[in-house]
Amino acid sequence: MQPRKSLSKALLLVAVLIPFASVAQPGHANPPNSTEERRLHLYHAHTGERIDIVYRQGDRYLPDATSKLDQFLRDHRTGDVRHYDPQVFDLLWDLTASVGRPGAEIEIVCGYRTPWSNEFLRSHTAGVAKHSLHMQAKAIDIRLPGTETLKLRNAALALRRGGVGYYPRSGFIHVDTGRVTQWCFGCAAAIAG
Repeated sequence: MQPRKSLSKALLLVAVLIPFASVAQPGHANPPNSTEERRLHLYHAHTGERIDIVYRQGDRYLPDATSKLDQFLRDHRTGDVRHYDPQVFDLLWDLTASVGRPGAEIEIVCGYRTPWSNEFLRSHTAGVAKHSLHMQAKAIDIRLPGTETLKLRNAALALRRGGVGYYPRSGFIHVDTGRVTQWCFGCAAAIAG
């Protein structure tokens, strides 16, 4: 009789825990269902180009779409293209949803940078990292017109999916798929706001 009681308790415990097994861990995107389409609507501030594209269906990235996104996010100074970490696209998709604007057009301030382009920026502006993840196609600088930059920054921080840089004077944020970290360039009081 005792083994049957233990088995019943074990089965009850499994029945209670199974619903929680499918919940995403903090800091990770909810797993997509097999038919969910993920679409990005982007505008590039330097090239004037726009793209509106489904880049993922369920858990499958669409190679033709990600190639088009790689081309779109090329280094606008040199024209060089690098394959982007597709998790950056998921981060953008989740970020617009988290501020209540899924499908909104995201303005790209900077995508991929060649080492030359990164050094050029470092020598002409402040706030550019020597080993920037832009050079690995794992970072992107964005604005979301109609959404305050601070609100966008706070939403990106809440996702806990990588680095978040806040540039309030220039009105954009940096997001990347590197380690979870944050910084604010040129602001002391802006973060407190």
